[in-house]
Amino acid sequence: MRGKHLTLLSVVLVLSLSGCEEKDKAKKTQEHTAEIMQNNPLLQESKLPYGAPDFSKIKNEDFKPALEYALQSETEAIQLIANNPEPPTFENTLVAMEKAHILVNRVNSVFNALTSAHTNDVLKKLDAEMSARFAEHRDNITLDEKLFDRIQTLYDQRNELNLDAEDLKLLEIRYQKFVKAGAKLSADDKAKLKEINSRLASLENEFGQVLLEANNASALTVTDTLLLDGLSFGEINALKVDGKDEWRIPLLNTTQQPLTQSLSNRKIREELFSRSWNRTNGAEHSTTAIIQEIVKLRIEKAKLLGFSTYAAWNLQDTMVETPETVEDFFAQLVPATVAAAKEEAIEIQKIIDEEENPFTLEPWDWNFYAEKVRKAKYDLDENQIKPYFELKTVLEKGVFYAASKLYGITFEERKDIPVYHPEVLVYELKEEDGTPLGLFYGDYFARESKRGGAWMSNFRDQSKLMDQKPVIYNVCNYTKPAPGEPALITFDDAMTLFHEFGHALHGFFANQKYAFISGTSVARDFVEYPSQANEHWALVPEVLKNYAVHFETGEPMPQELIDKIKKASTFNQGFAFGEVIAAAKLDFNFHTLNEVEENMDVNAFEKSSLEADHLWMKNVPPRYRATFFNHVFGGGYASGYYAYLWTEMLALDTGKWFDENGGLTRENGQRYRDMILSRGNTLEYKEAYKAFRGSDPKVDAILESKGLK
Repeated sequence: MRGKHLTLLSVVLVLSLSGCEEKDKAKKTQEHTAEIMQNNPLLQESKLPYGAPDFSKIKNEDFKPALEYALQSETEAIQLIANNPEPPTFENTLVAMEKAHILVNRVNSVFNALTSAHTNDVLKKLDAEMSARFAEHRDNITLDEKLFDRIQTLYDQRNELNLDAEDLKLLEIRYQKFVKAGAKLSADDKAKLKEINSRLASLENEFGQVLLEANNASALTVTDTLLLDGLSFGEINALKVDGKDEWRIPLLNTTQQPLTQSLSNRKIREELFSRSWNRTNGAEHSTTAIIQEIVKLRIEKAKLLGFSTYAAWNLQDTMVETPETVEDFFAQLVPATVAAAKEEAIEIQKIIDEEENPFTLEPWDWNFYAEKVRKAKYDLDENQIKPYFELKTVLEKGVFYAASKLYGITFEERKDIPVYHPEVLVYELKEEDGTPLGLFYGDYFARESKRGGAWMSNFRDQSKLMDQKPVIYNVCNYTKPAPGEPALITFDDAMTLFHEFGHALHGFFANQKYAFISGTSVARDFVEYPSQANEHWALVPEVLKNYAVHFETGEPMPQELIDKIKKASTFNQGFAFGEVIAAAKLDFNFHTLNEVEENMDVNAFEKSSLEADHLWMKNVPPRYRATFFNHVFGGGYASGYYAYLWTEMLALDTGKWFDENGGLTRENGQRYRDMILSRGNTLEYKEAYKAFRGSDPKVDAILESKGLK
């Protein structure tokens, strides 16, 4: 008995000591967590205006603990919602979910901004590590059976809940998103889906990282400025490598590189084009294996979710709704565009044939000789235009000026707000009556730490529920001028400024209770509509005359030159539109596959599928080759790149409405703001557009605007 008693006592002592140790560990964990919360600037509510991120305090080492803490906090909050013993209500389920996401969004918005616009080795490594974690985290929410049961219950009762319009829309969209994400799958299929999503997230992140490295590695370096003949003194200076007798031409994301328009040395043009075309097509920077696996997994995912193709699954909550609508849209655009491109090629070949040493037109010749045709036909030279387009002047006296005229808003530059890079500009926006509207950041110059392209996103979303006003940024990749030189941009670059700020306006004018359906949280084929519609103002005489002023003399652009620009607006559209349609169709071809070989030949499929569409044009390569198509294989535009064309149709038709109704007026701007820009995802897209325009969109608007009909 005595021995047994001692044994039991020993067990009790061990358990007691173990319990003390566990309590001690828990206490230390709580203290450590509190320390993280207290000292990490990403987890603390910023004291800056509008809650803007305080980049003067944020360090690389802050991100990992902040991301982990935020994910864990949301996981715990979601579990409390899912396991709530009380019957589901809109407040204890949908509103609680909105609140649960705040911290993750705050931290991740800053992390995403830096990994895209100003990354480094530490952030690259963490980004690769966290991509699968975030995919798993999202799946754990959308595939949580108890949580979905609560949403399903509310959805089934939605007509009896007496919800206002926005509350009802939030419920409907949450339900649709959960179903689309696989909430109704069996447990086994959910497990398979989680594996697919995790792997896809890792692959998409890898694609973006490899592409960034490939862009940097494939830049063209020359040691003799004679090879840069055709470029201006300022352009050559901007390419100079610090401390070296070298000049470096970086690659943009697109197939064609802008400087081929000016470089007179044909071998250099060919080399630049070749580096662009082949940047990710072999050796250490090849993306073909990544694409093979992404395409295969996306097909598996679609079939698991009950759809024959990825496009069929992905388009169900868009404006077009089905792949058939998109295919019909392409069918209306391709014939006229291809015919125009062929005519343009004949015209360019005639000029080449008149030279002392004629040759056959190749893709790297197109921009150079198209510029010659433009000079001959319209007496218009890009070098005549650029002195009138100084970056900050275009931004402030063009983009901001048009917004002020239309919406009454004002802009004040803020140099007291910390930024993530010295080149970033910050402006505060206010309503016509002085009410604060939000903060805008502009990051415009290319650098090796920034991925290619141009984009808009939020540091902080608009939300009445959380009393948040938007903090928004635009990113571009213009060539940085040499020290002391003006930042002169092309007219296309100026259009990009208007485009990206159109996205920003969509975000600034958001007027929703819930961030989940606020501002730009709309379908891909609607989100590009306000941005493209904002391009309309770049050529409106009142706006153009205000910003197109000579950087040295301050003289406005002569009317004669303005007239030339307008007359030349339909020039080269077979090529310009053709390369975009080819890219959009290429994306769609990959994502309307219902099966794929284990090791598909990505390049062969690219060529054969575009040949079948009559879009594999010898001198008009797609704007993005599959192997560097970041929108599709590294971003969120899979089966959605058509959206740029679809929304261009909406935007051109909208421009017609403005022209027919008095143009640049406060009344027109307010109507557009009230009916489109401020509505977020609270209306059906087709109905919202039709209510504003008075009719459904027409494909003819695109063809007519480009001189293709």
